[in-house]
Amino acid sequence: MISKACIVGAYQTKLEAIGAHPDVDLTVIVPPSWREPGSEQRLEREHTDGYELLKVPIALNGRFHLHFYPRLGRLLKRIQPDICHIDEEPYNLATALALRAARRTGSQSLFFTWQNLLRRYPWPFRALERRAYAQVSAAIIGNQAAEGVLRAKGYTGPTRLIPQFGVDPAFFSPAGRETDRTFTIGYAGRLVEAKGLWTLISALAQMQGEWRLLLVGSGPLRPAIQRRLWDLGLRERVTLQKRVPSGQMPAWYRRMDALVLPSLTRPNWMEQFGRVLIEAMACGTTVVGSDSGEIPNVIGDAGLVFPEGDAGVLLGHLGALASDPDWCQELGRAGRERVLAHYTQQRIADETVALYHQMLDGNVPE
Repeated sequence: MISKACIVGAYQTKLEAIGAHPDVDLTVIVPPSWREPGSEQRLEREHTDGYELLKVPIALNGRFHLHFYPRLGRLLKRIQPDICHIDEEPYNLATALALRAARRTGSQSLFFTWQNLLRRYPWPFRALERRAYAQVSAAIIGNQAAEGVLRAKGYTGPTRLIPQFGVDPAFFSPAGRETDRTFTIGYAGRLVEAKGLWTLISALAQMQGEWRLLLVGSGPLRPAIQRRLWDLGLRERVTLQKRVPSGQMPAWYRRMDALVLPSLTRPNWMEQFGRVLIEAMACGTTVVGSDSGEIPNVIGDAGLVFPEGDAGVLLGHLGALASDPDWCQELGRAGRERVLAHYTQQRIADETVALYHQMLDGNVPE
């Protein structure tokens, strides 16, 4: 498996679950780090039992479409995999070069896609995408809309709907909560426009009663968000915590009564999954999300959804949860049950391994 996402320690429990299958010999290739605007995620070696995790140099780090692994061809020649699982979008240079290396070793291949908006890419990415469609034995899609996008762009092969990562429910788990604590609203993630943080702040500017905001994350909006909250006179109600390692996140989710993901659809982006939702749900924290992209499908009936950008409806949801702690906790329990049924790392690993077997047997249903 080739995956820059697997540098995150919490995500590696899926790899352990795949590697635990007695008929799977798993090697995972990751870069030393991955750069995002305003931050850099370094490799965390936290869950590495039962498989080999190789740190490999990456070229053009942070360039989503153009990054690649210069040593990949030599590595695959040494490993001689039966299946090359490319955890990247089909239009990326990294995918094209990995597919070429996989062909040279005679291995089958698959890619993963989150793409839930129908976008036509310029040359050469359009050509790389079409070539990937013709070369893989299957595609894993991370959300329901991605199926339609692939078909509209000409992919005719098999697909499987398997989220990229689930959670380890023993690690992301509830803990005893203080019965008399102030109702705490949380956000975790990148501090960027598309995440809809101004909608959340607009709602909080009108919220009555006792409450606190716990905001965990880094990004270019951080200074502006702080200024706005301070201008609203909310300094004493707010805790701003910079991005923390994934292994520390359960403790932060447990401090929240409700996590809000107020994402906004943009011409070039729509919420593809919302991983913080399942992490918070696994910790028994109630979730409230906008209706952008996959969010309503992830939440189901185990949380609350509001029209994206509608601060008034969001305010109503938060006010209702704050005024009815029993209902809030009931939704939190329902969220954990939903994660146990659909979004554990073990379930996702088992579905992935089942696809591997179908590929090797030459029997991947359309």
